[in-house]
Amino acid sequence: MSRALVLNASYEPLCVVSARRALLLTLNAKAEMIHESGDVFRSERSAWTVPSVVRLLHYVKVPYRAGISVNRRAVFLRDGGKCQYCNAAAESIDHIVPRSRGGTHTWENVVAACRPCNSKKRDRLLEETNFVLRSSPREPKQRIWLAAFNPMPEWLNYLGVSETVSA
Repeated sequence: MSRALVLNASYEPLCVVSARRALLLTLNAKAEMIHESGDVFRSERSAWTVPSVVRLLHYVKVPYRAGISVNRRAVFLRDGGKCQYCNAAAESIDHIVPRSRGGTHTWENVVAACRPCNSKKRDRLLEETNFVLRSSPREPKQRIWLAAFNPMPEWLNYLGVSETVSA
């Protein structure tokens, strides 16, 4: 099933919903269609273009900033799909302080890594290896969690992500 990006009245990305929900928002005059997906919903007597991006007509105040969950796709997006040890194409994620040694699964402890570097590092600390991080990992400031939904090309302008990284 296709999905649609929902923008606040200020064009700030809010969430990703099903295409059906996005169409209902537009039909109920709660949102306007910004981009079409190219698909069509049909009934016996009508046909509606399926939206890919909709903008709410009234501003919705978000009471708090939701934490961004740590997952493979989001880590790859944050690190640009490159190994943080050797700059090769990343294939997996690595815990800087291994979980077997008390490391946590948090943004500050997880980086993208290529398979050879991840295998060489194993369950050792950085001090026990000759690996050096290219940059210190931290939680992304932007709404990268939306990009983790494998965004459509027309979403990228609103998400602030220049390109997608396959994970």
